[in-house]
Amino acid sequence: MDRRVHLGILVAALGTAMVTALAVPAAGAPEPDRAGGDGMLAAVQRHLGLTEDQARSRLAAEKQASTTNLELRKQLGDDYAGGWLKGDTLVVGVTNAEAAGSVREGGAEPRLVERSVAELDAVQDTLDANRDAVPAGVASWYVDVTTNTVVVNTRSVAAGERFVLASGVDRDAVRVVRSTESPRPLIDVVGGNPYYIGSGSRCSVGFSVNGGFVTAGHCGRTGASTSQPNGQFAGSSFPGNDYAWVRVGSGNTMVGAVNNYAGGRVAVGGSQDAAVGSTVCRSGSTTGWHCGTIQARNTSVTYPQGTVSGLIRTTVCAEPGDSGGSLLAGNQAQGVTSGGSGNCRSGGTTYFQPVNEILQAYNLTLITNGDEPPPGGGDCQEEADLSGSGNLGSGQSGYQPNGSYYRSTGSGTHTGCLDGPSGADFDLYLQKWNGYNWANVASSTSPNADETLSYNGTAGYYRYRVHAYSGSGQYTLDMTNP
Repeated sequence: MDRRVHLGILVAALGTAMVTALAVPAAGAPEPDRAGGDGMLAAVQRHLGLTEDQARSRLAAEKQASTTNLELRKQLGDDYAGGWLKGDTLVVGVTNAEAAGSVREGGAEPRLVERSVAELDAVQDTLDANRDAVPAGVASWYVDVTTNTVVVNTRSVAAGERFVLASGVDRDAVRVVRSTESPRPLIDVVGGNPYYIGSGSRCSVGFSVNGGFVTAGHCGRTGASTSQPNGQFAGSSFPGNDYAWVRVGSGNTMVGAVNNYAGGRVAVGGSQDAAVGSTVCRSGSTTGWHCGTIQARNTSVTYPQGTVSGLIRTTVCAEPGDSGGSLLAGNQAQGVTSGGSGNCRSGGTTYFQPVNEILQAYNLTLITNGDEPPPGGGDCQEEADLSGSGNLGSGQSGYQPNGSYYRSTGSGTHTGCLDGPSGADFDLYLQKWNGYNWANVASSTSPNADETLSYNGTAGYYRYRVHAYSGSGQYTLDMTNP
């Protein structure tokens, strides 16, 4: 018998798996915690053994560290080797000594390492390409920025070594670690609130999006029907990925909040990725609200049904039935519950499908702040020659005005003012046609949602490119031209 099946918990039929949806708030229900504070604050104190002041300080420091890490990742480019928290200190790996100065100027502690994140990701990609030949006993593999290696977790070191050797990757870049993990999809639980699939199996709702909610792919195949709320799986991918989205019927109200199982809700403010080492909390209908930390991103996990790649590895516990449930860092959506090992009595390791990948795959918009997402909060000018708007998933780009370009008949100043969604990082580029292709002539790439740029140019054809570097949602762009 395949030891992965023998040691894992068998998964219920995919078409009848059970899911959890965010409930429509009843009259008099508590308002969502819009700061991601009190609900998460109490849970962080309880699960991590902190005082209220310690918890507040930790969450505030981690929020700032995640923003700094994002900014340095963009600034360092190929020299970036990952960022992680060591206590309250953000450590950023770099591959040359000159880049260390930029890290210090950014307020982080540099660490000189051998391999960039891009090089480690390439090792991960090669292992992923050999997922169909993974030996029994190999549980997971992931990029570990803290050790500048790719870690392979396995119940048999010999099996792990065979997998690494057969994949042909640089052996020095890999650490084979003995592990007792036996990951399995967590089918029979609710995350957030429960929803039901087919004849009555249950999973958890992850996050509300335009038209429905996102959840785990192993909870149901495309076309499977749901109840409470009523709907249908509009898309599903598992294994390989572990994501899905459910389109709900009329009469259901999508709420940008997560059940904290303490009589309240934590409002969702966006979907900015948190740094490795950050505190995260998970909501699931089987075990409720539990917290831990991010150990790694871009993890590949071998379930009995096949390997899933790109997952977030955490110390948060979960149990079967928590599948599809929400993972938050502060008020920022991180992912939906995929699977793991252990339980909430003795602890365990749980993996999450990143939410931004789901939004991008299905071109969805995250519902934030307990309501439909607002267009943004920047100070864009009231008088504009042109304006445009759009909706982007993480990693996507849009072009303005209206997917096209404009013509400037003389020299002068071009200005663009981008108003993006809260909690995201959108970038703005002005491009000019040079007779052969579109070339960037100006850009604004801060680690924020709102951007402004100004460019003094000659006559010609111009367009703006709006890029969702991290996070997703609606944007507006005001433009003036000579």
